[in-house]
Amino acid sequence: MTMMMQTVPGASATGQDRRCRFAPFGTDPAVARAWARLEGSARLPTQSQAFIAALSRTMLAGARIAIVLAPGVDGGSALLPLCREKGWLARWRTAGSLEVFEPVDALYAGADGARLLAETVARQSRPLRLDRMPADSALVPALKAAMAGRGWLSVRPAQSSPLITLDEGWESPESRFNARRRSDFRRAARRAEALGVVSWEVLSPTPAEFDALFDEAIAIELRSWKKAAGTAIALDPAKEAFFRAFFRAACAEGTFRAAFLRIDGRAVAMQLALESYGRFWLFKIGYDEACGKCSPGTLLMLHTLGWAKRRGLRSYELLGESEAWIADLWTRECREHVRVRTYPFGLRGVLALAADAAAWVAARLRRAGRAA
Repeated sequence: MTMMMQTVPGASATGQDRRCRFAPFGTDPAVARAWARLEGSARLPTQSQAFIAALSRTMLAGARIAIVLAPGVDGGSALLPLCREKGWLARWRTAGSLEVFEPVDALYAGADGARLLAETVARQSRPLRLDRMPADSALVPALKAAMAGRGWLSVRPAQSSPLITLDEGWESPESRFNARRRSDFRRAARRAEALGVVSWEVLSPTPAEFDALFDEAIAIELRSWKKAAGTAIALDPAKEAFFRAFFRAACAEGTFRAAFLRIDGRAVAMQLALESYGRFWLFKIGYDEACGKCSPGTLLMLHTLGWAKRRGLRSYELLGESEAWIADLWTRECREHVRVRTYPFGLRGVLALAADAAAWVAARLRRAGRAA
């Protein structure tokens, strides 16, 4: 991994370090200490050091990774992990948003930290892209203010992520559905029971137990439509290595959860998730198509919804994009995200703006062609 160091003067702040700076990931103890403290204000599992560390060793092994650290008491009031490829035209972007398409955000103790981060970013000559940032992130209005007089800013809607707020009714998930759906669930359960003894597991493995469970889970994906579609984790060595490293680190912290539906002891559906910040974060799902008639993925999701509510969790977060099968059956509730682009005044900013404008026009023409 190639890394860089750049120091940028910042606004005045209380604390020992009075500068906003770009620090190379993994080499600056002050950044590690600030990150550990700021994780107390995190809202997403992708804001952890473990998430960026796993990316740096796998899917971003050849990228430049840097942490923008804003000054503050105890070494930092906010930070933002960024990465970029080599080259004069390469943009800074949020680490991980393109690789695993998960929502990401800066870490900040308050609005002042977000403001200092935004001012540092706005002084950079390289454009910045932030994909799938929470629409209510304090960094978005801070960037709007910081870019005034320094360049152009684009804030557009991005793919939202579905969620289910776990109110009292979810202790018995089937009760949340109409009579026809409840009948479908009962029919699926009977079909599963006709195949053998049905059992459920929601496991919190230790690091030593993790690899065997992870291997079992990703093998289920290879027995599903995801193999033909090319989206199974096991088909992408870098992505498999990332999730293995990230989830193993979560095991060490006690936040990783592996859920299975088994028939006669054989796993036919799986979920890979984290339990953190009072929420159930569902990263990966899969089921064995040989058992498709009993809808094992649906039955497992019903089970883990009830399990999460009984654990006292506030929500069940489906981190991918909202798809028809989710909206039609499970939820239309979602978390809104935005896509942010900065275009600093200067040649880099102008060229980035022109490239994005051309891509936008091309996409509009393709959509118009399909609709004609």
